[in-house]
Amino acid sequence: MFKKTFISAILLFLFVTPAYAAAPTAESLELSINLVWVMLGAFLVFFMHAGFAMVESGFTRSKNTLNILMKNFLTICIASILFFTAGYGIMFGSSAGSFIGTDGFLLRGVDDIGFFVFQAMFVATCATIMSGAVAERIKLGSYTLIVIVMTLFIYPVTGHWIWQGDGWLTALGFSDFAGSTVVHLTGAIAAFMVVFILGPRIGKYNGKKVNVIPGHNLPLGALGVFILWLGWFGFNGGSTLAADPSLVPNVIGTTLLSTSAALVSSAFYTKVRFKKVDASLSMNGVLGGLVGITAGAAEISLGGSIIVGLVSGILLVEAIRFIDTRLRLDDPVGAIAVHGACGIWGTLAIGFFSIDTGLFYGNGLSQLGIQTIGILAVIIWVSATVGGFTYLLNKISPIRVSADEEKSGLDFSEHGSSAYNFKDSYLEGTTNTKAPLALADRLNHSGAAVEGSAKP
Repeated sequence: MFKKTFISAILLFLFVTPAYAAAPTAESLELSINLVWVMLGAFLVFFMHAGFAMVESGFTRSKNTLNILMKNFLTICIASILFFTAGYGIMFGSSAGSFIGTDGFLLRGVDDIGFFVFQAMFVATCATIMSGAVAERIKLGSYTLIVIVMTLFIYPVTGHWIWQGDGWLTALGFSDFAGSTVVHLTGAIAAFMVVFILGPRIGKYNGKKVNVIPGHNLPLGALGVFILWLGWFGFNGGSTLAADPSLVPNVIGTTLLSTSAALVSSAFYTKVRFKKVDASLSMNGVLGGLVGITAGAAEISLGGSIIVGLVSGILLVEAIRFIDTRLRLDDPVGAIAVHGACGIWGTLAIGFFSIDTGLFYGNGLSQLGIQTIGILAVIIWVSATVGGFTYLLNKISPIRVSADEEKSGLDFSEHGSSAYNFKDSYLEGTTNTKAPLALADRLNHSGAAVEGSAKP
C-alpha cells in the first residue's frame, strides 16, 4: 500500500503542470497602488477618532472621561453601519433633482467597496464633532439619537449636493476638496444647534461673569492633537482617491504648512492678546489650520496655504472668545469655532487663493460668490434639520441629565463606573464608605451576597 502511494505521488509531481498567476499589467498595478493609498487614508482617518477622544477627554473634567470615550466608540460604530445601510445611497446614489440619492442602499450595485470604507470614516468624523461640544451634560441616549439622524440622513444629503457629481452645488461650481464644509461645517452647525438647546454646564456662567472650567489633562489633549494632525494627512491625502504623484505631494505639503502657520499665529496672537502664550488655544490653532486648508488643499499653492493657516490661527482664537463670551454658548473643547469658523474661512479661501479660480489669480469674484452660496445653504439645511429634531426630542424627553447627575459626573450616572480609580483612602486597611460604588464593585457585592445566602 505504501509503495503504491509513493509511486502515485511521484507521477503526480512529474506530470501535473503548475499554475501561474497572470502577469500583472500596468493598469492592474496602478489600481492596486491606488487602492492601497486610499485604504491607508481610511486607516489614518479611523485613527483620528483616537485623537478626538483624547482631545475631548483632556479638555474636560475627569469625572466625564468614560462617557466621552463611549460616545466616540458609539459614534464610529453607528455611523459605519448606518452609512452602509442607507447613508451611502443617499449621498452617492443616482440623483433625484440634484438633491438626494435614490439607490445604492446596502451597497447594492456598488463595486468600489474601498471608496465606501473611506467615506464611512468621514461621516463618523462629522458626527463626532458634536461629542466634545455637548460634553459633560447630555444624556448618552439623546446623543445617540442625534448621531443616528446625522449619519443616516442629514450629512449624506449635504454630501450629495457637493460630492456626488450631480448635486446642485456641484453644478454651480462649488469646490470643497476634502470637506471644510461637507464634514466640518456640517458637524459644527449641528453642534451649535444642540448646544443652544442643551444650555451651558452648571457653573459656566454666573450673571455676566464667564467662568473657566479647566480640563483635567492637557498633555492627553496635546497627544490627541498630534494624532489628529497625523490622521489629517490621510484625511486630505486620501481624498485624492489615487496615488497621483502630481497631486499628493502638494496636498500633503499644503496641509503641513497651513497647520504649522496656524500654530505659530495662534501662539503669538495669544501672547499679544493675553500677555501669555495660551497652550489650549494654540493646540486648537493646529486643528483650525487643518480645517482651514481642507477645502483647498488640492488647488491652493504652498505659499497660499501658509496665509490660510495664519488667518485660521487668529480667527480660531477670536471665534472661541466670541462664542464663549458674546453668544454664551458653552463649548468645552472649542469644536464649534475650530470646525465652524475655520471651516467657513477655508471654504471662502478657495475664492481668494485657488490657482484656477481665485480672485488673487485674476479670476474675479465669481468663485467667492459660489462658495458663499454653498456655505449659506449648508448652514440653513443643518440648522433646520438638526435644530428641529433636537427641539422635538427635548420636548418629548429632556436631552440633558439632571443637575445632581451632572455634578457627580456622567461616568457614574451613565455608566456606573469611572475612567480613573481615584480613592481618598488607598492605604491598606482603609476604605472610603462615602464614595459611590462602581459597576464592578456592585457586581462583586452582589456575588458575595449570593454566596453568603447560599451557605447553610
